[in-house]
Amino acid sequence: MNGQQLVEAVREAGATELDRLGSDKYLIAATGADLERAPVLRSVAESAASGRATFSRWADEATGDAASAFETAAEGEREQFERVVDSLSALPNDDADAAATIDETDAPLHAALADTDGTVERVAAAFVGRSLVADRTLLQVVNFFVNEADEGRADLARELRSGAGERLDEGVDLLDSLCETEADWERARRAAEAVVEAAYEEYASALDAMGVDPKPVC
Repeated sequence: MNGQQLVEAVREAGATELDRLGSDKYLIAATGADLERAPVLRSVAESAASGRATFSRWADEATGDAASAFETAAEGEREQFERVVDSLSALPNDDADAAATIDETDAPLHAALADTDGTVERVAAAFVGRSLVADRTLLQVVNFFVNEADEGRADLARELRSGAGERLDEGVDLLDSLCETEADWERARRAAEAVVEAAYEEYASALDAMGVDPKPVC
């Protein structure tokens, strides 16, 4: 197996979950059905806060290329967080100190990421699983702001989604250099799939609590 094959394997195994995470029900789940600009931005900021904290810790615990990659990823999440919070604070009637009200532990993937052990597993979770989820969920953020005729925030969401794609590509390269045996690839695959599953479980549980079927209407 190689990095690209692993990505395709994770996509195939999580096809249903990723498809539903990219549906128009995602923001209902992420915002508690509060489909306004502030709650949507807060959901994005929470995810960035979670990534920033987790990747920073992993950078301190890793060595070599993985440490550098986690450090860069943490910095990227910090920049994304600040951009989203700035956009949030610019909304009429929103809290000017929006960052103080965002708790990283509330982010859907926080526990799944924080509990991951092993360099190979962490790279796969962060750069493959989380990036595949972000690609789908941020598409709905883009669509939301397009429908709101808010092109500035739609462009911001597009840039964040593009960043997730770049991180996925970086994960492919990292895993190609880190994985030496089929056992390594198997551990990486399981870690990436666990993140996708955790994101879907959070989505489905939130919808179930509101009496909304997470399955698409056919």
